[in-house]
Amino acid sequence: MIRYLGLKAYGKINLGLDVLRKREDGYHDVRMIMQTVSLYDKIDIYLKETPGIEIVTNLFYLPVNENNLVYKAAKLLMDEFHVTQGVTIHLKKFIPVSAGMAGGSSDAASVLFGVNKMFKLGLTRQELMERGVKIGADVPYCIMRGTALSEGIGEILTPLPDMPQCQVLIAKPGVSVSTKFVYDNLDAAGLKESDHPDIDGMVAAIKSRDIYQVSARLGNVLETVTIPEYPVIAQIKERMKEAGAVNALMSGSGPTVFGIFTSPLAAEKAYEDMRYGEGKTLAKQVYLTNFYNTREVTNEQ
Repeated sequence: MIRYLGLKAYGKINLGLDVLRKREDGYHDVRMIMQTVSLYDKIDIYLKETPGIEIVTNLFYLPVNENNLVYKAAKLLMDEFHVTQGVTIHLKKFIPVSAGMAGGSSDAASVLFGVNKMFKLGLTRQELMERGVKIGADVPYCIMRGTALSEGIGEILTPLPDMPQCQVLIAKPGVSVSTKFVYDNLDAAGLKESDHPDIDGMVAAIKSRDIYQVSARLGNVLETVTIPEYPVIAQIKERMKEAGAVNALMSGSGPTVFGIFTSPLAAEKAYEDMRYGEGKTLAKQVYLTNFYNTREVTNEQ
């Protein structure tokens, strides 16, 4: 019996995000290019002999009950397989919260993997992904990881070749964005053609492993809603490009912005500017990372 697992839950960015239409069930059909980055939350799962799920976090404002996706993930599998023992989950957050980086979904994905392994439930990755969509649309991708085309509500996934390695500067301004607000205020039918990113062109650029062609096609239709509400997002994008980013984009529904750098020196200077220099007024959280292309989830103990 495995008594402890230490896992890393990696964040994601959207290299491309397009919304096609609103569905009758209230969700939206999307086409997205998802990419894992090396910024991660740390998850420690401990077996306990008494039933129940206990969550401990480093952020006082995070729920530690059924309102936390980590709790929902553990409960989903433990209820289905009638697990009589319990778990204590220590969640240490580094991925910005409510930032468009799927931190909560990635945490849930890692817990699904961990509970499956700890209790020897025997589920395949595909079976975990099928269950993960019940928790959130991004959870199946967070189980898959790497570079992928995401369609439907996010659950239809097509793996793509690994992205060429480069530096990724991530900056989150001190604002919170409601995903529901963004989608509720997106008029997909009224958007101009130029508002929609070239997803097919980006897929082709990824397959040719051309980082410059990929960067040229960065696009997020949700910027049409979020940036007018929070102009600081556009300011961060411009600051990154002025500092040498090949391109910059808002991830998800925001407000996090990422910039792609092919020069390590320029990336480091841009990081220093946004963390300690004049750009510090724009962003509350700043990280310098890179793409993470390993798909296999392993015990990181």
